[in-house]
Amino acid sequence: MATDETDQEPAGILPDRDIAALFEAGAIAAPRARDEDQIQPASLDLRLGDRAYRVRASFLPGLLRTVDENLARFSLHEFSLEAGAVLETGCVYIVPLQERLALPGAVRATANPKSSTGRLDIFTRVLTDRGREFDKVAPGYHGPLYLEISPRTFPILVRQGSRLSQIRFRRGEPALNGADLEALHAEHRLTSDSAANITGGGIALSIDLKGDADHLVGYRGKRHTGVVDVDRRAANRIADFWEPIHRSGEGELVLDPDEFYILVSKESVHVPPAYAAEMTPFDPLVGEFRVHYAGFFDPGFGHDAAGGKGSRAVLEVRSHEVPFILEDGQIVGRLVYEHMASLPNRLYGADLKSNYQAQGLKLSKHFA
Repeated sequence: MATDETDQEPAGILPDRDIAALFEAGAIAAPRARDEDQIQPASLDLRLGDRAYRVRASFLPGLLRTVDENLARFSLHEFSLEAGAVLETGCVYIVPLQERLALPGAVRATANPKSSTGRLDIFTRVLTDRGREFDKVAPGYHGPLYLEISPRTFPILVRQGSRLSQIRFRRGEPALNGADLEALHAEHRLTSDSAANITGGGIALSIDLKGDADHLVGYRGKRHTGVVDVDRRAANRIADFWEPIHRSGEGELVLDPDEFYILVSKESVHVPPAYAAEMTPFDPLVGEFRVHYAGFFDPGFGHDAAGGKGSRAVLEVRSHEVPFILEDGQIVGRLVYEHMASLPNRLYGADLKSNYQAQGLKLSKHFA
């Protein structure tokens, strides 16, 4: 296990028991008791507060300002989330989160949209006071958290307590380098491709455009739809929000600019219990498009102690500026693996009611 030379505690992603300990120590605080299922094996779901602000544009506060000071400059109007409110596409909103941090000096954090958030094409980023980067929380940060929300395809209904984003806490530098990743793949088969492409500490994933038995390869989001309630499961008909995409020719797909696609990896993914993974959301080396808004893969994703085949990675894809042709088997992203500081009490899928374990091509939990 990797260790942090500046701290006696082991380096790595903090597991569920350590996140609970942060609550108990007051390093994470909130005005309401935490939800029973809020702590995941390697992350914490973040809850929306009771008010929201529509702003003129996205912003970073920078070293000299708090988020509230920027809201005083850029807010268009403030509204309550206590009874729920619709967030419109094409608009940018800032919502103070219920969770507040007082991190130890050796602990830092990163945030990411939850899987269901990414699959709805909701662009979210966490901000901190005097922060210079989105989704990054500096070591020892003391202060509030805010969430920038921008629905891209569907208008959404949110309310106080809705959970759109998640946060991971780390000590030290737990990422595996290329040699360590090759050794882990040889031992645990991290993807279904035995001859995996491993470079720069990441393992490549490619796109499946051959499709299933019905030649279905993915979905494209429809425009001008109804509202999706982010807290209601299986409440919407797929046909009202999605257009199915079937295999074309030998397996190619033209990504239209400003359109949103749900596709799936060709490889199955396996995250052993002592590790967590994250997909890089955009790699300019593989094309002018973004893949996978929601990048966290928890310990146990695709894992079966009896020898399972893993779970495929569902990909949220959006092209930039110009049309782009994807072909079957083309590399679209890379998975970076990190050590856990210790084994979590519960694993994804095995001990939790996980929505996307053993998945193939699958839309978010909001669709029947």
